Amino acid sequence: MNIILFIQMVLAAIGAVFIYTLIGFIPGTDETSVLMPITLSVVLAGIPPIIVLTFFIAAIVTLNLTNAIPTALVGLPGGVMSSPMMEFSLFLKDKGLSPLVIKKMAAGSLIGVLVSLPTSLLLANFLSSYSERISTYAPLLFLIGSIFLALMGRNKILSLLSILPLSLLFMGLRYLYWGIGIVPEGTNVTVSFFLGITIGPLVLSLLSLLNKTKGQSMIRNEIKKIIIPKYIMVDTLNPFKIMTREEIKRACMAALIVNFLFVLSPVGLTILFGELAANRVQDPIDRANTAIATMASLTQSTYLSGIIIPLIAIGIPLSPIAIGPGAALFNAPPVFTINNNLHHILDKKELIIGIITGAVLAIGTTYFVASKFATNISTFVLKRIPHEAVLSLFISFILLLAYLDAGLINIFGVLLIGITSGTLNKMGVSYGVQFMTLYAAPWILEKFPY
Repeated sequence: MNIILFIQMVLAAIGAVFIYTLIGFIPGTDETSVLMPITLSVVLAGIPPIIVLTFFIAAIVTLNLTNAIPTALVGLPGGVMSSPMMEFSLFLKDKGLSPLVIKKMAAGSLIGVLVSLPTSLLLANFLSSYSERISTYAPLLFLIGSIFLALMGRNKILSLLSILPLSLLFMGLRYLYWGIGIVPEGTNVTVSFFLGITIGPLVLSLLSLLNKTKGQSMIRNEIKKIIIPKYIMVDTLNPFKIMTREEIKRACMAALIVNFLFVLSPVGLTILFGELAANRVQDPIDRANTAIATMASLTQSTYLSGIIIPLIAIGIPLSPIAIGPGAALFNAPPVFTINNNLHHILDKKELIIGIITGAVLAIGTTYFVASKFATNISTFVLKRIPHEAVLSLFISFILLLAYLDAGLINIFGVLLIGITSGTLNKMGVSYGVQFMTLYAAPWILEKFPY
């Protein structure tokens, strides 16, 4: 690897840190909807693969930490992954401990990266010997994953019942496009369908405004006031002084375990192990601090293992992270296809260098920025960057990608998927079930006893 390429990797990581620091401080920005379109744009722009990988790894590490800050400061979840911290963050905010919470989040994130990076790389190296066998059974694993996530969800019965109808929807649209000649037969329109699932709840909320009764119920006569607490500087940046020994132990253990469960929902794992880590702590403040630190560690660990292991060991998206935010690394025609993506283009050494470079630069920079300037950045973002403008930008991206995928009719196909997925999501069918079903759909209908 030459020095110019490495400098480009460093610049890509710094660019990702800058972009996703600003985005991460905006409340309500879903991780998938802000990671997938930008990553796909970077891929389609013809950027060298190792730079794409460095950019993406830096992006997820940055976003996972900065997304948690609005939760601590203003009681609004930055994204889906920060929502499990909401209850504990609000409790500590009421106690006037928001500055300490931010420190705990940053320290927990740092520990999550430091534990997960070597663990997931070693696990990926071990599993790479079985990549062909795993690839053979991938469709079945997607189905098993969707069933497992359904059983972990809020509405278990509906989640299970929705798997087959969703498969019919996805494959029905594909066969329609093949039948009328929009795309060649056998071409899997996947990226735009995936994004349709991602924006489902947003599409449903926007379309509900067309209902006169619903629209009137949303009218507000007062501007919502958000109070950002004054940030009190804490002298030390040493995570081992910010967190107690017990918090470090629990955060490390949780971050280690979830690497072996990379095929499962990151939100589900964060809630499960975060609450388990805090359950035996008696003091309410200590319990909340332990939960916050552990969950911050888990968000990094679940994301890193969920992208590193499928990317290095298997070469197909076999986790909610790889299927979701990281989908463009595996399948972004015409640059990457499912049989010729980063796994095949880069050798193992290049993959490891790209991953380590992105992760180390991102966590080093973001840890310092979050610890020192969280309040200043939050104030700027909340005052100067309209939430609506960000959402409009990403919806525009998705409509463009839908058109590029399968023409004008696919915009309406994506709209149909968005309405369906948004409704199911509102009724308790998680993103994970829907994403897994999207990838399992061809196998499900092939094996279904008609």
